Amino acid sequence: MKLLLVEDNADLARWVVNLIQAEHFMVDWAADGEQAETLLKTKGYDAVLLDLRLPGINGKDVLTRLRRGRDNVPVLMLTANGSTDDKVACFAAGADDYVVKPFDARELVARIKAIIRRKAGGDESQTIVCGDLQYRFESREFFVADEPLRLRRREHAILETLILRQGKTVSKAALMECVFAIDDEPSADAIDIYIHRLRKHLAVSTAQIMTLRGLGYIIRIP
Repeated sequence: MKLLLVEDNADLARWVVNLIQAEHFMVDWAADGEQAETLLKTKGYDAVLLDLRLPGINGKDVLTRLRRGRDNVPVLMLTANGSTDDKVACFAAGADDYVVKPFDARELVARIKAIIRRKAGGDESQTIVCGDLQYRFESREFFVADEPLRLRRREHAILETLILRQGKTVSKAALMECVFAIDDEPSADAIDIYIHRLRKHLAVSTAQIMTLRGLGYIIRIP
């Protein structure tokens, strides 16, 4: 899953980026509202972490324009003081949730997972199954025959994208979008390498990643 963090405090932003990357999320960072709006128009995200008070275009205006454009991406607002006025402004603009700075790392991660889960219509116990491959939505862990699957961050992102779109073909371009941040150099060859590694991980599984030439990849039971 890929997130967009919109935060003008560089030190806080780096801390949040490291935190959510450790949870196997991919993340882009925008330092102001204008950059955020550009990314939201050109990229796809599973959730947005949006600071309320930003230089230039503030977070409330970014959110208002996002909802006016009928974009229902889950948005978690980051507020400075947690006043009633701030909370009311966040929800009136269309926010899904908010956290107050300074926030606890565990709470932030839990709230991110909760707003994504609500959008997907899942519950905490939801498990997606493809043969003997299981994806547990709450913990975002993979298991093969009840044994945990140890994956690197980008391998995890690709397999997560495939299983969340189970039964649908996912293009290489879509996979590149989900694993490379805006500061990375996107590489189609790298996707081939990650798919090769994932196939090795799934060698003992009944679920397999199939290549549909010219279209992309799909995960299914052969």
